[in-house]
Amino acid sequence: MKPKHSLPTPSQEAQLHSEKLSQRIQQQLKRKGRLTFAEFMQMVLYTPNLGYYANSLPKIGAHGDFITAPEISPLFSQCVARQAIQVLKTLEHPSLVEFGAGRGVMAKNILLELDAQEQAIEHYYILELSADLQQVQKETLQTLPAHLFEKVVWLNSLPEEPLEAVFIANEVLDAMPVERLKLEPQQTSQAMVIYNETKQQFEWDYIPITDRLLQRFSNGILNFIGNPSPDGYETEINLNIRPWLKSVFEAMDKGLLLLIDYGYSRKEYYQPARVMGTLRCHYQHLAHSNPFFYPGLQDITAHVDFTAVAESGFDVGFKIAGFSTQAHFLMSSGLLELSTTQSDDITESLKIAQQIKTLTLPDEMGETFKVIALTKKTDIPLMGFQLRDLRHQL
Repeated sequence: MKPKHSLPTPSQEAQLHSEKLSQRIQQQLKRKGRLTFAEFMQMVLYTPNLGYYANSLPKIGAHGDFITAPEISPLFSQCVARQAIQVLKTLEHPSLVEFGAGRGVMAKNILLELDAQEQAIEHYYILELSADLQQVQKETLQTLPAHLFEKVVWLNSLPEEPLEAVFIANEVLDAMPVERLKLEPQQTSQAMVIYNETKQQFEWDYIPITDRLLQRFSNGILNFIGNPSPDGYETEINLNIRPWLKSVFEAMDKGLLLLIDYGYSRKEYYQPARVMGTLRCHYQHLAHSNPFFYPGLQDITAHVDFTAVAESGFDVGFKIAGFSTQAHFLMSSGLLELSTTQSDDITESLKIAQQIKTLTLPDEMGETFKVIALTKKTDIPLMGFQLRDLRHQL
């Protein structure tokens, strides 16, 4: 489809790449008639070699579409490492598992911090589906001392034998496919995706909700927002959270699952004023709301309902061990102490101060991003939630 005027036009090569994926989606639509938005999102993000997270186009950093906390400052990963160490010390066969490790920057800095703190681990597993990203991660991590690099093991799926480990997922939940709902005074609808042959573009198509789970969910939203306005109320639901957490629980013998992402508790997520939901697309560091813009070339995300994470985690067997803002988690995990040991150079110190502001200020990443801890057979007060634990808000 034609891009919005405010968004840069992709290169000819990128457009051809997107066209291949679009044709693949159109073939699926010819078979099924229409796709749920979650099915469409799954295809545009994860189709092998073509989907956004499965292709070789740059994603993170100045030449990509977004920036992540580990890329902003090594202090972020060092704080995560310190929280991990507290749990790793209690494990007989300690390992770490990172989901979707980006360019490998967080893995590198965590391994260096573990080494500095003399915390031994058996393995640092990286669960990465993209072969291109695996290669980028290897290039990043090969700069480590050999005794650290040899700890790294790449996986394509969760290990079959349960591990004693700390599992880390930074900005993983927001990239899971979501269903889109529209609530109106007289009806509730599920957003589907169709292809308009005349206009040569993908479009929304709304049908009455028939799925029992989605209907129950939409009824629950109405309890928060009351009667929707005639213009309707659009929002998302992530039906993948519970099965994903169940698979992680089964892959963990004992340990901690640390989830870091942007989102809200349910009461805040489904505010009456949030009429357009939280679906966001990112292309060359510009945020917009059109998920049909050049499929495969942009990131598509939705904020996380952390109440759903807590409920699903509890249902599958986890203990909810902590919930806080990213700012308070980092402060509790020694951010300021770590920052004072970084450099005596004034220019470098100013740079570090700016990084800390980006990670912690409310109008930056500090409050939009949350951290939730789920544990199994581990019952210790976690350091990252000592300053402020918001579990009561879930």
